[in-house]
Amino acid sequence: MPEPWPTIDSQPGPSFRIFSLRIDTARAPHTGKEHEFCVIDSPDWVNIIPLTSDNQVVMIKQFRHGIKKVTLEIPGGMIEPGDSPHETAARELLEETGYQAETLNLLGTVHPNPAFMTNRCYTFLAYNVRKIDGGEHFDETEDIAVEVMPLSKIPMLIKEGHITNSLIVAAFWWFFSDKMDYLKML
Repeated sequence: MPEPWPTIDSQPGPSFRIFSLRIDTARAPHTGKEHEFCVIDSPDWVNIIPLTSDNQVVMIKQFRHGIKKVTLEIPGGMIEPGDSPHETAARELLEETGYQAETLNLLGTVHPNPAFMTNRCYTFLAYNVRKIDGGEHFDETEDIAVEVMPLSKIPMLIKEGHITNSLIVAAFWWFFSDKMDYLKML
């Protein structure tokens, strides 16, 4: 069985707006050799699946610099120090879409990439969302378009590659897995 690797040393690296880097030196328990690992420290994140009373999903489109493309996603963002995931989900939903939820429930959490990232992403389901006048407040780095679409189209949008952000795919897995008995499919 794999064992934890003891950290021998940890050196801070550069820090940026949304993450900081560090280099950890860890000892392999099976060989005793030391190895360096780059680790990204980032705040935890939230994603929100906003559903209207008539089963429409409030989606967002925005340019993503990593892939140099406009992506189709659900609203989300980083959890600020002192805020809870629930508070962040309600705030990000309103700021990015102008919609507010009647009910907001946690569906689940994932580690975006535990190989080198320290954070978690919480997925919330927002029920009976409705548009609030003047609710949108974009950050300086956000240029977002809101698009409302039928929930029934989401699986095909994922299958056809229109939704490619892995955290968004994971969010919808949480949603749809709650609606199906996957054990019967095995």
